[in-house]
Amino acid sequence: MTTETLKYQRKELELKALLEITQAINENKTENVLLNIFKFTCLVHLNIKSLLLYVFNEQEQFFERRISHQVKGKLPEHIPKADVQENKHLGKLSLSLAQEYSFSEVNIYVPVYHKEKMLAILFLNTKDKEKGLDLDFTQALTNILVVALENKRFSRKQLEQERLRKEMEIASNVQRMLFPASLPSNHRLKAKVTYFPHSTVGGDYYDLIQPSKNDVYFCVADVSGKGMPASLLMSNFQAALRTLLRSGSDLVTIVQQLNSTIFENTNGERFITFFLGHYSYSDGRLRYINAGHNPPVLCTEQGQQIEVLEAGTTILGAFESLPFLEQGGRNGLHSFVLHLYTDGLTETLNPREEEYGEENFLQYIRNNPCATPEQFHAGFFTELDAFSEGVGRRDDLTLLSLQFNGDAAL
Repeated sequence: MTTETLKYQRKELELKALLEITQAINENKTENVLLNIFKFTCLVHLNIKSLLLYVFNEQEQFFERRISHQVKGKLPEHIPKADVQENKHLGKLSLSLAQEYSFSEVNIYVPVYHKEKMLAILFLNTKDKEKGLDLDFTQALTNILVVALENKRFSRKQLEQERLRKEMEIASNVQRMLFPASLPSNHRLKAKVTYFPHSTVGGDYYDLIQPSKNDVYFCVADVSGKGMPASLLMSNFQAALRTLLRSGSDLVTIVQQLNSTIFENTNGERFITFFLGHYSYSDGRLRYINAGHNPPVLCTEQGQQIEVLEAGTTILGAFESLPFLEQGGRNGLHSFVLHLYTDGLTETLNPREEEYGEENFLQYIRNNPCATPEQFHAGFFTELDAFSEGVGRRDDLTLLSLQFNGDAAL
């Protein structure tokens, strides 16, 4: 058989190999199918007896073994990027491997590059030494495969990002529906909330419910976690809370039931800090339970008396049964202000990594005892922004201010 005939046959086989792999790519075959077609194409149409293919994993920063055929020695599943060094001028590849591994059965390596970045390494051995192997073609064929695998990975990443975007959009819509559509602003109660989620979906929750003309329930909570899981937990939490409020249960029963519901739903893996208060216009009674939350600030006597509301229990959802529970209360309250907030407020940082802190917040309240909720929020967030000096928020921030006037006529 002449040399020209051998060259012709080799080119014919190479063309078949190229057609088979490109057809599989065009038909959008799965990664495993593409790898198998590539392997058998190399074995059937090219002068290859044994081969290994390691493909670079960008996220993990290592070369991952994807094909192994007719290599009996012990091989690593992954080769760290730092352990692979190629000298292009000398045509040598250096691998820093443990002694237990051996590549002695494959004596040829074919690197696959894209813009100086090594995407893969093909190790192989030929069937017939005399027939030789067109390394340029083998490299090109491997490049086609690896680029197809990269494109599939990129498509998966895009689909995952789109899925996450839609998930966050749904979670954000769910969260918006949980919050009150509007807050009262009348002669008996003026309410104002400022809410800054750290991301599209926050973990903070606030609510204000008036089941009758004499009763007002209000709460603020901080749900552990972010995204859809936190949004779903918050949704279940709000549904349970509102159901319990409609049943006329007392605060102690409500908090105990909420804790049981959260624990059953999350097996103690997620928790909620929570403050629940109830005010009765008819007798001027305030009752509350603080479940591990930042204590709200009660301001009475035109700011002459300031008190933090700490009585309650531990965080909800961490224990099957709450280890202790105390209901706090104040009597004879008619004209007073309450400021409820989450830890994103006091943990606001400035460029020197200093927290705004609870004491600064209390001092601002002392300095502005007669401000309406609207005025209070406008002035306070001006001060907080000045303190942070442009440092971005690292957590959700909620401030709910309630100004009661129990002496006002119905």
